[in-house]
Amino acid sequence: MDLQDIEHTANEQGKLQTELWKTAQAPWTSTILPSADSLTEARASLPMSLSNDGMGFDLARRHILNDIVPGFNASSISPNYYGFVTGGITPAAQFADSIVSMYDQNVQVHLAEHSISTDVEFNTLGLIVDLLHLDRQTWHHGTFTTGATASNILGLACGRESVLRAAASKKGATVTSVGEHGLFEVFLAAGLSGVQVLSTLPHSSMAKAAGILGIGRANVKSICRQDNPLFIDLARLEAELARSDKASIVAISCGEVNTGNFATTSLQDMQEVRRLCDKYGSWVHVDGAFGIFGRILDDSGEFASVKQGCAGIELADSITGDGHKMLNVPYDCGFFLCRHPDEAGHVFQNANAAYLTGGGGVSSVPSPLNIGIENSRRFRALPAYASLVAYGRVGYRVMLQKQIRLARMISAWLFEHPGYNTLLEMGKKEELLDKTFVVVLLSAKNDLLNQNLAARINETSKIFVSGTSWQGRPACRIAISNWRVDEERDFRIVVDVLDSVARQSN
Repeated sequence: MDLQDIEHTANEQGKLQTELWKTAQAPWTSTILPSADSLTEARASLPMSLSNDGMGFDLARRHILNDIVPGFNASSISPNYYGFVTGGITPAAQFADSIVSMYDQNVQVHLAEHSISTDVEFNTLGLIVDLLHLDRQTWHHGTFTTGATASNILGLACGRESVLRAAASKKGATVTSVGEHGLFEVFLAAGLSGVQVLSTLPHSSMAKAAGILGIGRANVKSICRQDNPLFIDLARLEAELARSDKASIVAISCGEVNTGNFATTSLQDMQEVRRLCDKYGSWVHVDGAFGIFGRILDDSGEFASVKQGCAGIELADSITGDGHKMLNVPYDCGFFLCRHPDEAGHVFQNANAAYLTGGGGVSSVPSPLNIGIENSRRFRALPAYASLVAYGRVGYRVMLQKQIRLARMISAWLFEHPGYNTLLEMGKKEELLDKTFVVVLLSAKNDLLNQNLAARINETSKIFVSGTSWQGRPACRIAISNWRVDEERDFRIVVDVLDSVARQSN
């Protein structure tokens, strides 16, 4: 294919965009996972080697639509996918994402005379801060990332920088910045053996971030209460914070992945964590991947426990969230917010590259390459911007209310069912429903069925759940996050599948 052919095929982009748009807006398929035949045929269609001349745009288009797409799952398109907390893609976000690919803006440097892209990104962060009822003056500092894993890396990196700088400064050291001098030099200057991350049931990405940052996975430590693995034992927390050989970061799970529940239950909980961390010079990081969105709910009694679980996160030093979860925008999109405007620059400053400067004057919009991991990345803020301005605070509140209500309807049904256990340890149904957010954790009472419960459910192709474990026993997790949720319709689908699976095991 020569350049003239490539130019010709570029003119066909509009037709393809229209075709894909129709596909995205069509009703979801009746099956969640591709069939075995579709997967086999899709894999067989992949070329064994790169051809010299290529097949041309039209054939490539047909190959992708007819061979590759049938091998995809419907995780984003179907409201009955309950595996990963994937969310979906709202029509506004889908439209904006096609614009992102078409214009392919460079968002590494704020160039005010070249493009508005970095202004849009900065403004979108402000809209997220508004959505979460955080104060713009305090929290309008941060960046977009690929997701919660990258955002947790940023949070622990900023925390590591802050606590080690403070410790080294107390010793009167001039070597204080990990970003500038490295871990070993600052450890020596501070007289410390390391950094520890104190948490309760942290997401696996927290240990991954600790490994990447040189903190070490073994230094992610539990400070949970004996009677509940998610709640913080304040006495245990203070004992760890008081250690003279370690600097500490406290990581709070705002929406634990298995249960959807929260590590704190009130503003008073967060105030006490903040008080202890201030006393010992520690950093507070909130992993709010999806739980943080509970802050958009109203103040009615229906959602009081969720609101209390999110209360006080404004007292943290850093917060992470996932756009491709409850914001229902495309992969990949996460965000990182920090209460300290200069901290990320200490770690992520892009040094000694004169050509990567905005040139002339001081701007209120920071260049993303100085406050995040990547020097080059996609303009992932635009779908979030489009969805936020299209649906507003009320639109997102309605989405989340539907998701919570469906989760609670399923929990109530399971609580009464003779063949299933609900695994949150609540003595009364009312208490269980009050604590249910968007995740339902269940198991079969029949041990034989429970061994392959997730597989049996997913074989129906009507819903998809993820297998997990809880207290040493296999379990299933129903995580609800898609904007297409309809409580009555989806409840009937879920209970029909679960009832059928239970009956077949008898």
